Amino acid sequence: MLKKLFIGLLIIKSLSFAGEINIAAAADLVYAFKEMKTVFEKQNPGDKLSIAFGSSGSAFTQIKDGAPYDIFFSADMGYVLRLKNEGLVIGEAKPYAYGRIGIWARRGKGIDVLTGVSILTDPKVKKIAIADPSHAPYGVAAVNALKSQKLYDKLKEKFVLGENASQAAQFAWSGAADVALIPISLGYSETFKKDGNFYLIPANWHNDIVQGYAILKSAKDNPTAKKFEEFVSSKEGREIFKKYGFILPNE
Repeated sequence: MLKKLFIGLLIIKSLSFAGEINIAAAADLVYAFKEMKTVFEKQNPGDKLSIAFGSSGSAFTQIKDGAPYDIFFSADMGYVLRLKNEGLVIGEAKPYAYGRIGIWARRGKGIDVLTGVSILTDPKVKKIAIADPSHAPYGVAAVNALKSQKLYDKLKEKFVLGENASQAAQFAWSGAADVALIPISLGYSETFKKDGNFYLIPANWHNDIVQGYAILKSAKDNPTAKKFEEFVSSKEGREIFKKYGFILPNE
């Protein structure tokens, strides 16, 4: 009797977690994926998404070290391809979007970012937040954009480094920095549109930001991972991406 009860409890426990997946997602996806999570879970009542947002480089290291993620959505396709080469991916590594970067500042600070990148040299701009380029793809793009305009050496002493793009944006939003170079997906979010202005930097000033994803080996027996992959590439998922300024493959 006790043996049957124990087996029954194991089955119940297994079923309770069958529809859950853990997702490692780039920080620029925070608003898009929160919206996708709401829609996906409403459409699939038995499924649950647990999403950890952060820098793609940090997530890459965690996955290599055995972190139990089921899908990795990176802001840099290169990290996903490296996991593929190391045998940690099921199927193919695929691009899901192309990113852009821009300058954001709170309204009311006397810093008009809509005048363009030259505002960064204004004496009123004492601190510029960017994501840490050592592991955050949008930090790399920010550095490349400034170097292309021969502004990097003039401005690097003003940098305040965020662990990821979202933290860099929060620095400017909270007043810890005067401006931030952030992903378009954050600049287009309701929170940042409501409180500030966003200037979109020309795409040819920085490297292409090719964002990619893959289902990881830990998800091989979890159908929810495949269901979410299908949702992301569906018309509904693609419309959410476009709402936040992402450029999509084949469009």
